[in-house]
Amino acid sequence: MSTLSTSSAQELHPSPSARTAGGRMVVAGPMEPTYDTVLTHEALDFLATLHAEFLTERRRLLTERGPRNDAIARGDLPSHREDTRHIREDADWRAIGHAGASGLSRRRVEITGAPDGRTAVNALNSDADSWLADFEDAMSPTWSNVVLGQVNLRAAVRSRLKHVTRVGKYYEQRASRRAGAQQPTIVVRPRGLHMPEAHLRYVDRNGSETSAAASLVDFALYFFHNAEELAARGSGIYFCIPKVESAAEARWWNRLFLRAQELLGLEPGTLRATVLIETLSAAIEMEEIVWELREHCAGLHAGRWDYIFSMTKAFRHDRSFLLPDRKEITMELPFLESYAQRIIDVSHRRGIHALGGMATAFPDREDPELTAVAQQGVREDKEREAAQGFDGTWVAHPNLIPVAREAFDAVLGDADHQIERIPATNGTGENGRITSADLLSRDGLPTPEDLREHVSEDGVRTNIRACIAYLDAWLSGKGALKVDHLVEDVSSVEISRAQIWQWIRRGVKMDNGRVLTTVLVDRYVAEELAITSRNPLDRFCESAELLRWGALGDELPDSFTVEAYQRFMVDRAARMPYPFAA
Repeated sequence: MSTLSTSSAQELHPSPSARTAGGRMVVAGPMEPTYDTVLTHEALDFLATLHAEFLTERRRLLTERGPRNDAIARGDLPSHREDTRHIREDADWRAIGHAGASGLSRRRVEITGAPDGRTAVNALNSDADSWLADFEDAMSPTWSNVVLGQVNLRAAVRSRLKHVTRVGKYYEQRASRRAGAQQPTIVVRPRGLHMPEAHLRYVDRNGSETSAAASLVDFALYFFHNAEELAARGSGIYFCIPKVESAAEARWWNRLFLRAQELLGLEPGTLRATVLIETLSAAIEMEEIVWELREHCAGLHAGRWDYIFSMTKAFRHDRSFLLPDRKEITMELPFLESYAQRIIDVSHRRGIHALGGMATAFPDREDPELTAVAQQGVREDKEREAAQGFDGTWVAHPNLIPVAREAFDAVLGDADHQIERIPATNGTGENGRITSADLLSRDGLPTPEDLREHVSEDGVRTNIRACIAYLDAWLSGKGALKVDHLVEDVSSVEISRAQIWQWIRRGVKMDNGRVLTTVLVDRYVAEELAITSRNPLDRFCESAELLRWGALGDELPDSFTVEAYQRFMVDRAARMPYPFAA
């Protein structure tokens, strides 16, 4: 448990708290200027109500993940459930989709980024159709980032977001540059079910205290402060739900959405949600997930790097599932092609958007040649997605918006989407439908004997650099970082460390003839640190510690974020003189 306590927080820093019949919320982090605009007594009361009603079920759902994932790792391959066959075989039902949801019909290009001031203004001033305000993979969950993200969104919804950097550069939200276009539609991505928020504490009616659920915090604060305002402006309130692993978890989110709308007196369906398909279990239960969320579901999103991490983690002990260097992993691999086809097939048959994967290339204004290469890679990726049948995609940099839009314009023309199109699939099921066996295909993967040609020392070092550079940024409060001309986020670290762990366990021989071992990786980590530019405030030592924990241990940890958050953002902060930065 965190060493932050509600008693010490109240003594040292007066903070708002809220009480409901089921319990109360207490702010255990510092209250800085503007925080009180979102951490109001009314908002905390709303948050406490949701904790009282949904926290126990969240814990149960998280407990169920372990045995299910352990069974897959032991070789019990997942398949479509017999008890939900009637849902998959009923061709008549549809989800609510984008009907009546202003700003959600056209989602051709979505830009993503953390809700910090500069990123938010740049996204809202861009030519994107929507902005994914990301509290999850693209945001470092420091206390200030969490609260200021909500402050920024509250201002953005009311079209009055401004930001001044420490060096005095001024940013202000304005109309889109694209003639006749509206401001990008805001879609908020809360943190996943697994993450805690230690700077807010829930105290139940018996006095038992626990960290708040980060997913409830991000959802509730944005919903409470903005749902009615957006409805008054003729819009709904939109979310993108990450890290869903089962239909039961989707049911939890749907019940949460219904209850939140009821508490504020809003009509069901005012809220719409797009679901990120990021895990193997979610890909297997994709249709059931849409069914459970059919009152609110507007689309499915391909979270491909997290999905690759999920597959690597699921088959970490399987010698037939070994991935090559990250740069060689493409969506043309059969198991990833099946994943993409299934997202499109399920989405369109159920009347919702299918949205493609992230373009992580990062243009460099000082290197036109490199920028041209990056843009060409993105163009080819988006042309493939549009031709496959996706209705839109997402990018991480404003300069990539025109490239992605061009690719989709060429296929969609004047249409907002291509939901009515159900492309042929090349699966092994009836009429070519994608089956669980297709999602688990090893076709196209290198064999253990051939892996030397596909795992290089440079690839291992690239993974190490991505991890230590990104973790340094993440621990310092920055959630996305350019490394080797790519935008890296949490998913980059997860797949990089999982690959290293698996390669070591499989005794992979690299292109230089050396067998990858724990000792050798540890040496590479030390060498990369030795050539890294350092400063007195950097977090590279902690980054290396986290990498060793996440990639060199006997077991592969499920996620680095909870461990890193608790150890370095909460416990470390609690040992510092109050107030603290995190």
